Amino acid sequence: MARIVLTDASVSINAVDLSQFITSVAISTSEDVVDTTGMSSAGARTRLAGLQDNSVTFEFNQDFAAGGPEITINALASSLVGTVITCIVKPTSAATSSTNPSYTFSAVCAEWQVLSGEVGSLSTISATWPITGAITKANA
Repeated sequence: MARIVLTDASVSINAVDLSQFITSVAISTSEDVVDTTGMSSAGARTRLAGLQDNSVTFEFNQDFAAGGPEITINALASSLVGTVITCIVKPTSAATSSTNPSYTFSAVCAEWQVLSGEVGSLSTISATWPITGAITKANA
């Protein structure tokens, strides 16, 4: 089985390519667990999967220059916080294919850090946004 080292992930937020500022991206999925235990369950709980609860976490390198995430996203984020945005994430910047699938989803831009860092370190921005609806995977 092939392995992949992420060195060229592609991230687009509201049709703006922010890949050059992304240092980490994680798309997470989980399912609610619904208890279905009845009186005749022989002393053990039974469960079913419920609704999916998805989220995306981005780590950005901060840059206040024109075209940087602060200018690009803050121009977006200050007006987008609290709204639904479209995200497209791919393992590499190459064309979408069976070996480079794209994941498209809508997320609620629930938070935005204007500035984060400590003395002598790189300023970074971390954002975790809940995904609304399903994640669509494309292979072509």
